[in-house]
Amino acid sequence: MTIQEIRVPDIGDFADVEIIEVLVSVGDSISAEDSLITVESDKASMEIPSPASGIIKEMKVAVGDRISEGSVVLLLEVAEDADTNKQDSDATDEVVENEETPSPQPLSLKGRGAKDASESNGKTQADTTPATNQKFESAPAAAKSAAKSNDGKISHEAFKKAYATPSVRKFARELGADLSKISGSGRKGRITQEDVKTYIKEMMSFGGNGQRGAPGVSGGMGIPPMPEIDFSQWGEVETIKLNRINKLTGEFLHRNWLHIPHVTQFDQADITELEAFRKQLNEEHKKTGEGSKITPLVFIMKALVAGLKKFPRFNSSLEPGGENLIQKHYYHIGIAVDTPDGLVVPVLRDVDKKSLNELSEELGVVSKKARDKQLKPSDMQGGCMSISSLGGIGGTKFTPIVNAPEVAILGVSRSDMQPVWNGKEFEPRLMLPLSLSYDHRVIDGADAARFTTYLSTVLSDIRRLLV
Repeated sequence: MTIQEIRVPDIGDFADVEIIEVLVSVGDSISAEDSLITVESDKASMEIPSPASGIIKEMKVAVGDRISEGSVVLLLEVAEDADTNKQDSDATDEVVENEETPSPQPLSLKGRGAKDASESNGKTQADTTPATNQKFESAPAAAKSAAKSNDGKISHEAFKKAYATPSVRKFARELGADLSKISGSGRKGRITQEDVKTYIKEMMSFGGNGQRGAPGVSGGMGIPPMPEIDFSQWGEVETIKLNRINKLTGEFLHRNWLHIPHVTQFDQADITELEAFRKQLNEEHKKTGEGSKITPLVFIMKALVAGLKKFPRFNSSLEPGGENLIQKHYYHIGIAVDTPDGLVVPVLRDVDKKSLNELSEELGVVSKKARDKQLKPSDMQGGCMSISSLGGIGGTKFTPIVNAPEVAILGVSRSDMQPVWNGKEFEPRLMLPLSLSYDHRVIDGADAARFTTYLSTVLSDIRRLLV
């Protein structure tokens, strides 16, 4: 056995190029023509093959290094009778950034006579070289047989053996697609860019890990993960571990944001008369000692139920397959509650059948249970639509994320006095900002505008709740 330096051959315009992928590692047993590294220039990418077979003893390059012709890639232990001069005559699978190339075109490593070397009596090299055909035929099978590692990350060996051009490999890397899981539709089973796109669409349909309903955290859904950054290089930092509610809420909202095409409709309601009536009720309760303190939120809940009855499409859920809409004939409203440990959404049931006093009492109970961590999973399920109220904190408007499988959510911001023209003069009116986010697959923009307009009308004159 002898040690041979494997150097970068003449690769034409690929001078001083960056290594974007190392396809082998120390101890690997490789064959002639196996790809070693992938390099990338401003216009294209290509793989550098091995001119000989053997066992890798030492790597001389790493991802991010820049190389040119003659740079040493690795040290290879080869058999004494190996043809060490094969580098001058063998071919490599250089494929420039061209997705329409039907199959790898052999190219002389010295950069000369590529066309002459690849054509013989009107046939391509792939047609006349059985060894080449055998190699290409076996590549898809090798890719399919490769599996992911135990931690779920893309297998390096499987990615290396996948039968795809460098440009498609780059495309797959950028999207976080596992080439070993993709079946090629191109010539001789080659993976095309369209195959990668189809795979990503399927992953988006079933969640980040290929299972329907999966949360799809960073790195899933075909989306590259966020880079890890050492923030301590710029100053003092502290690492704070997220609690369980924070993590579950993050996964849930991330999944909803990716799966649901969100649109938000903004409006405002004149609640001047409503607020006067609410204060009157609370004064009466204070004098009699009967009844709970009534907040604006219970009026909003009642108005929302009226809206769901008038526009029943808002009181529905889309089946996971997207083929059917499930229409609900009950009215359960979720209320987002801010707790020291994070956001939770308990559900108040049969809001249409309860009075303002009953809703006020129940709202106080579930809010306390939420802050005391006494909510059960069943207390946060079965909602028809949710309300996220920031009126007690501030802000003018915001875009709440739909609480799937619901198809809409109502955001409420702080009310403030505004001058409103009554036809003769401006008069001060208490205006309540409304933000309606909805699933555009189920609800059209016109219906969303009608819904918020109806809510505004009902809240402006609560007598309409009796009609």
